[in-house]
Amino acid sequence: MHRAGWNYPSGDLRVSDADRDRVLSELSEAFQVGRITADEFDERSGQALNARTGRELTALLADLPVELAPAARTTTLDGTHRVFAAPVAFAAAIAALCFAAVASANALGTGATLQQRELFRQFAARHGLPAPGLPPSAGFNWVGTVTPAVIAVLLVVLVICLRGRLARDDGR
Repeated sequence: MHRAGWNYPSGDLRVSDADRDRVLSELSEAFQVGRITADEFDERSGQALNARTGRELTALLADLPVELAPAARTTTLDGTHRVFAAPVAFAAAIAALCFAAVASANALGTGATLQQRELFRQFAARHGLPAPGLPPSAGFNWVGTVTPAVIAVLLVVLVICLRGRLARDDGR
């Protein structure tokens, strides 16, 4: 595969910032797999940032093997995964709302008052139900508030990631 197939301007045509970024990405990959040293990476990166023509950019990559084009390396959601991604995002959004509601209720609620607890005990006794002794409220319920809040935040992050992934794939 010829490097021109990667859409670098040929010869003395001017390059864009996006072209320079792609070369930097390729150099970074070559460095990560051990094809070039840190000094070579630094030198070539500087040359890539200062390159003005396609010839200068392709010269930086001439001694590196051509693997797959960057577009071929990126993964996309195929039809099967796409079918599940939207409902998963919707379900995660609903679950996030539920967890957020529980966290809010725990944070704002003060618990049952002593009078409400006594009424519950009398109601249970009148109907023959066991009425365990209800201890008074011990204060703010950190675990009951923070745990659902953290789960809600994680679900929101999941929804954002899935929706972003779907939007990126729609743009292709």
